[in-house]
Amino acid sequence: MKQLLKLYLPLLFAATIGIACSGDDDDGGSSVEYNANRNDTSREPALQRLEFPKVKGGNSIVIIHTTNDEYGINYSVEWDCEKRSQRWSCYQMYAANRGGNNSRVIDGYLFDEDMPNHDANYVSNEYGEVFDPFWSSGYDHGHICPNSDRKYSKEANRQTFFLTNMQPQRNIFNAGLWLSMENKLTKNWWPTSTADTLYVVKGGTIDSEENIIEYISNRQRSATAKRGFIPVPRYFFMALLRKQYNKKQEAWGYKALAFWAEHLNEDHKNDPLGNYVINIRELERRTGIDFFCNLPDAIEEDVENTTVENIKWLWNL
Repeated sequence: MKQLLKLYLPLLFAATIGIACSGDDDDGGSSVEYNANRNDTSREPALQRLEFPKVKGGNSIVIIHTTNDEYGINYSVEWDCEKRSQRWSCYQMYAANRGGNNSRVIDGYLFDEDMPNHDANYVSNEYGEVFDPFWSSGYDHGHICPNSDRKYSKEANRQTFFLTNMQPQRNIFNAGLWLSMENKLTKNWWPTSTADTLYVVKGGTIDSEENIIEYISNRQRSATAKRGFIPVPRYFFMALLRKQYNKKQEAWGYKALAFWAEHLNEDHKNDPLGNYVINIRELERRTGIDFFCNLPDAIEEDVENTTVENIKWLWNL
């Protein structure tokens, strides 16, 4: 089951990074903790979850993919209907959804059943075939929520193959630096304690022309198209928030970092990942996206200015 939500909300700006302590829980804070810029949850309570950035609204929709098991929400996407592209995918990693053997349970890429029917670029044709804009474009289907992070069930893994979870990526980037970053999350940072959660937001830059390399079309349409219609991001990013419980202080602690990488046709898979670390405030400046907006303001203010050097130390980079 999946949920589709169209939102018309203004984009406000804040930031989150570093480490701090609070009595916060998974809904982003208790009712007594002030938060001026959290998402409007009047129509969709899930938007209070800590992995959600501030939703843009306007031409954007939020698609929440859920599974028929105890885990509920699998991952979520903000889709820009005008750009015909996703802005980000966000999800949680915790001990209970770690592992499993259901990797790449399908062969191919899927039409997202909750894509708006008015976007004919992503609906099936009369033969049941998907108009795949990546096909014969020269770019990989770059998973944003990777199938390797959703091995715990066939249903969860299948959903990661929706075209709404894809961005065009050069193969050398997708199978190189991007994969190295994803492996760091999966192999080193996936929580093993039941008290800890890693909140993940990933995507590519599509909001400004200067941050787009080109536009691509699929083979079915390229013969008549004057230009492509799917933007190729010039940069890709990851924003990570780690929540850990400190038994001595009897409080939740937070740390966060961002990765920012230029989408180059070069092999950088062996680069030290510390070379790509920035703080969340800087990532917000570069993307215009307000990450982890559901944290109480006091925690945001306290942790958003952590230096890159301290971030590397906190995350052992």
